[in-house]
Amino acid sequence: MPNNQFKKGELYSFITGKASTAIARRLQKKLNDAGLKLTIEQWSVLYHLWKEDGKSQQELCNATFRDKPSITRLVDNLEKLNLVKRVASENDRRINKIFLTKQAQKMQEQTMILAEETLNEALETVPLEKIEVCKEVLQIVYDNLK
Repeated sequence: MPNNQFKKGELYSFITGKASTAIARRLQKKLNDAGLKLTIEQWSVLYHLWKEDGKSQQELCNATFRDKPSITRLVDNLEKLNLVKRVASENDRRINKIFLTKQAQKMQEQTMILAEETLNEALETVPLEKIEVCKEVLQIVYDNLK
């Protein structure tokens, strides 16, 4: 029996998308106000490289849930900003590894503080137990559709 508790026409993606868009817009405003010429999409690529530098473009596709053309465009633009550099893999010249520049490494702390502030603002009045339930439910939904 279906477990859908949403009203007819009420899409789950509308609810999660609305919250995600509001968080992204707030973080983008904070990045702009801080004088950082960086989009949310570019920041998300840098975020994954801060976690593990030297990922391949395919690994970045998987980590950010973006397709290859989107990642190629983002990496191109990050290269133009001197935030990343492509290095051909030693094992397979068809694969590019993406590495952070010193300039990008210097941005990490400041942008992570802005991201943390944004999440704190978004979750300010949400009780901790509800946050945990929400994380659990969203993980289950993701796992069901993976």
